[in-house]
Amino acid sequence: MSEAQFVWPVRVYWEDTDAGGVVYYANYLKFMERARSEWLRGLGIEQTDLAEQDGLVFVVRHVEVDYLKPARFDDALDVVCSLAELNKASLAMAQRIERAGEPLVTARVKIACVTREQFRPAKIPVHIQQRLGC
Repeated sequence: MSEAQFVWPVRVYWEDTDAGGVVYYANYLKFMERARSEWLRGLGIEQTDLAEQDGLVFVVRHVEVDYLKPARFDDALDVVCSLAELNKASLAMAQRIERAGEPLVTARVKIACVTREQFRPAKIPVHIQQRLGC
C-alpha cells in the first residue's frame, strides 16, 4: 500500500540470545513491536493519547513470520516497517529485520483497533487514518 518505509535500528544484546548464541525467536517479535510503536510515534500518533482520548487501542491479531537467517550477539540490525493494508478497523504491516541490508526475518502483522474497555472491534478514527497517510 505505502512505499514509505520506517527503519528502527536495534543492537543485539546477550539478553536477546538463546543458549546457542543466536537471537531467541520470540525476541524478533519484540524488535518488530518496538519498531511499530516508534513508527506510530514518528507519525505523531501517541498510543497513550489514543487510549485516553479516543478509548481505543491497537492490538496484534495475527502474525506470519519467516525466519530466514539468525542474528547474533552484538549484531546491528534494522527493523523495517511499511503499511501494507488499511481497513476500517485494522491495518497490516509488512516488516523485516535486516543485517547490513540482508533480510533475516520477514513478517506480516495484522493489527486490530479495539475499544479500550471491552476489546471490541472499532473503526480507526479519521484523524489517525489521515496521519497514516490515507
